[in-house]
Amino acid sequence: MSQITIPQNVGDDAPRRGRRRHAVGSVPASRSTAASMVQDELRRAILAMEIVPGASLVEKDLTARFGTSRTPVREALIRLKEEGLVEIFPQAGTFVARIPTDAIPEAVFIRQALECATVALVARIGTPEAIARLDATIARQHEAFEASDQESFHLADEAFHETLAGIAGYPGIWRIAHAAKAQIDRCRRMTLPVPGRMAMVMREHLSIVDAVRRHDAPAAEAAMRQHLGTLLPDLLHLQEQNPDYFV
Repeated sequence: MSQITIPQNVGDDAPRRGRRRHAVGSVPASRSTAASMVQDELRRAILAMEIVPGASLVEKDLTARFGTSRTPVREALIRLKEEGLVEIFPQAGTFVARIPTDAIPEAVFIRQALECATVALVARIGTPEAIARLDATIARQHEAFEASDQESFHLADEAFHETLAGIAGYPGIWRIAHAAKAQIDRCRRMTLPVPGRMAMVMREHLSIVDAVRRHDAPAAEAAMRQHLGTLLPDLLHLQEQNPDYFV
């Protein structure tokens, strides 16, 4: 697995002196924080395909990597199992879950339903200041593209869609969409290195913003639907290239 940079000596192994007493049955804050940190960093690495589907997750290795005891690591792995990103097999081990092919079309449908409605609203109410915010995220994407920085490109892509939800006045829409698209993200990260892919994403974002700028809600919705649907034609090719990553 790829190296994950992480702060050392966090969680249960921190000195116990001076800790506050916790109510009976409560989870110590340090353990909860350590488990959340491990969960967040493992999720990021899994979604970024730094840890590939099917990879083994060994508790001993993870405790050394994250500088914590086994309890927060186990809690984090259980949470990731609930998210569908980890599989735990008693007596066999813990592994990064393979991508469920059947779940991708549904996730795309959910995201299209949420974000097409969002962008149509933005097209109706978007101010010049709001549109400038969208332009700024595309500018960040362009900088990342010029630097061949896939991670920064992906973060700017996320910021674009999150900004749309914020402009619409419904930031919760992005949180719901974000939760629904974990499996999509792993596929998308596999497509970013494909020549021309990042340039295509920027063109699609520009088409969306151009429609918003014209206050053309139907065109904005159509551009968003096309943008979010581009993954489905790629899915078969991704499966053929990486059969061990899918189930």
